Amino acid sequence: MDVRLRSRSIGLLLTLLAICLPALAEEAATDTTDPAQGVDPHSAMEDIQEPATQSLPLEDLQMFADVFNQIRQGYVESVPDSELFELAVQGMLSGLDPHSVFLKERAYDSLQETTQGEFSGLGIEIGQDRGYITIIAPIDGSPAEAAGLEAGDVILKIDGESIRDLPVNKSVEMMRGPTGSEVLLSIGRRGVADPFDVTVVRDIIKVPSVRSRELMEGYLWLRASQFQRDTGLEAIATLEKALAEGPLKGVVIDLRNNPGGVLGASVDMAGAVLDGGLVVYTEGRHPQAADQYDAAPGDMLNGTPIVVLINGGSASASEIVAGALQDRRRAVIMGTRSFGKGSVQTILPVNDTRAVKLTTALYYTPNGRSIQAEGIVPDIVVERAEVTSVESNRRTKEADLQGSLSGDGGPVDAQSESEALTELRNSDNQLYEALTLLRGINLLTPDAPSEAPEAEAHASFPVTPLRRTTVDTWMGEEPMAARLSVCGHPLSCVARGGRYDPRLRSPARSSDSRATR
Repeated sequence: MDVRLRSRSIGLLLTLLAICLPALAEEAATDTTDPAQGVDPHSAMEDIQEPATQSLPLEDLQMFADVFNQIRQGYVESVPDSELFELAVQGMLSGLDPHSVFLKERAYDSLQETTQGEFSGLGIEIGQDRGYITIIAPIDGSPAEAAGLEAGDVILKIDGESIRDLPVNKSVEMMRGPTGSEVLLSIGRRGVADPFDVTVVRDIIKVPSVRSRELMEGYLWLRASQFQRDTGLEAIATLEKALAEGPLKGVVIDLRNNPGGVLGASVDMAGAVLDGGLVVYTEGRHPQAADQYDAAPGDMLNGTPIVVLINGGSASASEIVAGALQDRRRAVIMGTRSFGKGSVQTILPVNDTRAVKLTTALYYTPNGRSIQAEGIVPDIVVERAEVTSVESNRRTKEADLQGSLSGDGGPVDAQSESEALTELRNSDNQLYEALTLLRGINLLTPDAPSEAPEAEAHASFPVTPLRRTTVDTWMGEEPMAARLSVCGHPLSCVARGGRYDPRLRSPARSSDSRATR
């Protein structure tokens, strides 16, 4: 009898809390909005919640209270009520989708660290697939990459403890630790019969957001390993520097194993080579989830051919860039199908140390394609492979014959270029094919694209037409209040108790939700 009464009282308490939550959320959101930032003082959180007048599932709440009380009374070990409530919240969110999670203080703080491009950990982007923690991609130059971890690897155990069905944030906490300490990962890999162990030494991860080098004269390789707050601006600066040194004949934008990041940075990068127009837009259940992002007028490359490299580790913000350039017929997309993460997460602060990360929208390419669970299909499929030459270099040539006549065309010294291309082909066949395509485009269009009118450059640029869907929609700007949209691990905006931090720039909307450790 006492148990029933206790259960009923708990149920009543939960019911009262549920009834009061909308009003409390509205009040908190309104009070924590900074008028000095010019933000509309109405609650963004209010728009996400159902109206308070909607009938509540009283029977379900009663069942929850009964289960809660049974655990309190009968579980083999005593568990604090606060921990049980947190576990209940985690369970609710984990049952929705892999990217909706409850963030406790440590995980909440870690989101802020990664937006700066420096954090302590292993240097891997992870997600959850059918209960297993899966590596989306190792970060360039990270301890994870040095240890040989690869995209697609499944983490089965951490320091000997199974993490099957463990929430992502719990797994992340287990992989965190002091710099210099070791963590033992049990790895499952496709094509390898048995799991194997990998020891990774934790370190400060300094992520080089953008790197570049000249592949050949006039051909630039631009690599973005992830999208931090300033990645787009860094890419623009890199292109400006290259253009100052001489005209460009072609650019390879390498987004392979780029797990995503801040949406605004991806818009900056795509917008730099688009002459205005739509880059990406978002739609969700509520009007506040709708938004659109346009490129500023002016293509800084003036039509110079572009090849974008993607693979299964290219996700979220990197897919936005690839999808926009593909739809706008501005680049050839090469490689393999991308990851297919096309959802938007929103950070809803609960208090100063905890928050809920909730999937609130899907993003769409300019032609109205949602790539959620589908990915970006390349225009030209090129698998990563080890390439060996079939033809022997020891074949006899005319010049090797005794008494052969010398040519009148003068000396031809292409040895160094040939050796460089051979090395590139053997080390990275996808990048080699991208460079080959760009050179072929320029052979067929002898006039430098950078000097030709934009319309001509685009007309001569061979891109396989895709099936198009006309999109005619308007999305207004979303006011910044207690709800701050983020890009999973790198934040474009950070909230503390619902307050906007003006040190971090908007737009707040983002796309990536994978944890970074």
